[in-house]
Amino acid sequence: MKIILANPRGFCAGVNMAIQSLEECVKLFGAGIYVYHEIVHNRYVVERFSKQGVTFVDNIEDVPEGSILLYSAHGVSPEIRKQSAARGLQTIDATCPLVTKVHAEAIRYARQQYHIILIGHQGHDEVIGTMGEAPESITLVETAEDVENLPFPPDAKIAYLTQTTLSVEETEVVISKLRQRYPNIESPPKGDICYATTNRQHAVSQLTPQADLVLVLGSQNSSNSRRLQEIASSMDTPAYLIDGVDEIQPDWLNGIDTVLITAGASAPQVVVQECIDYLIENYNAELEEVTTREEHVTFPIPKELRKIQAGT
Repeated sequence: MKIILANPRGFCAGVNMAIQSLEECVKLFGAGIYVYHEIVHNRYVVERFSKQGVTFVDNIEDVPEGSILLYSAHGVSPEIRKQSAARGLQTIDATCPLVTKVHAEAIRYARQQYHIILIGHQGHDEVIGTMGEAPESITLVETAEDVENLPFPPDAKIAYLTQTTLSVEETEVVISKLRQRYPNIESPPKGDICYATTNRQHAVSQLTPQADLVLVLGSQNSSNSRRLQEIASSMDTPAYLIDGVDEIQPDWLNGIDTVLITAGASAPQVVVQECIDYLIENYNAELEEVTTREEHVTFPIPKELRKIQAGT
């Protein structure tokens, strides 16, 4: 058996920054730290921090007054910030800068009296945070069919934004439909789908034709990980989204000569390596890592945390 290991894969700059921020908080403050929502959408990462005494909450009311609260990589709405201030929480904002960019665009378009069409997935943490910036000005769509049902006339003052972790190809279909219906629609100078999402999708598209099976490391609630599995499946190759090696079913590997392994932007390398080790030990697999694009992006930890580190 041969393993093709996709590169780039796994942690993006935003996830690295968020996880490093939480690790630093644990070092500085010990147990008793709270995080609003999961720090990133990955079971392994969340369980690791939970064992260190970190508590993940979905309601600000569940955070004791005066506690330390970290905002996850997905961003939060102004209402959440307001609730945090009312409880006297010491907040550290680990929102991915690329998500912050979308928030800023939403605020700008709303101030300019645009109605904003946000392309994204209902209920996703990132979408909830973005819509909270201008709830009276934003309409969410998921598909081209949703565009058909929009109530705005063709000459309406419209702009669109997107969730950062969407399928590039599927999003282009929705954008094309929006442009057909609203010829004068505005969009940001640079697209919102993040570089890491794009690069991981590109790698899967390029490498899947060489594989008989695709294993995507990532959690079911990770939007970008699900897109990787969907892209591989759309190419008529069996593809599975798994959290770790314990979910691999031996019958998946019957008659398989080549396995492509990749990982969503919130999946750590340790779970990838465990799968590689399993295939090497049990199937005498040989490993080849294939790089389709280079990545050199990094983000600093939040300024609030840097000030605490500096003792200022």
